[in-house]
Amino acid sequence: MFKTPDFMREMKRGEETAVADLLTKAFGQKDEAQLVEALRKWRAIAGEMVLPMANDNGSEVIGYAALSTMLSPKGWLCLAPVAIRPDLQGRGFGRRLTGMITQWAEMSGQTVVVLGDPEFYSRCGFRPIAEGFTSPYPLTHTLTAGPAKAKVKELIYPKAFGA
Repeated sequence: MFKTPDFMREMKRGEETAVADLLTKAFGQKDEAQLVEALRKWRAIAGEMVLPMANDNGSEVIGYAALSTMLSPKGWLCLAPVAIRPDLQGRGFGRRLTGMITQWAEMSGQTVVVLGDPEFYSRCGFRPIAEGFTSPYPLTHTLTAGPAKAKVKELIYPKAFGA
């Protein structure tokens, strides 16, 4: 029988291993789990959200999203990584999880930048970054949610992204 996940919530202490396992399964490698570990070590994490789903043993983390603090522009956040358990992908959970973050950015006036598949993130409410920005990553795959206004047009990600 198909179960629906609970609502997205902040990650709780003690869920780090479950999140690392989810990221490794979702991406087929440990790079994203190591990125999250580095973001935590550098104290760049602004928030971590999980999507729990009830099971016979209580509940398990089936989705994850992290927001980290950009070095530039000041006050901007970066969404990365976002993951859904592989056997549950394609059911709209990732789109809903990401869409909730997009809605929050719009409602709060917070700018969130994401580097990823433009088609997917556009469906979640992100839009291509405005002209004039520079980035160490391809601007064709850089999208924003929220006001995206900044005097400084250089995207500088947390140091953990280059580690």
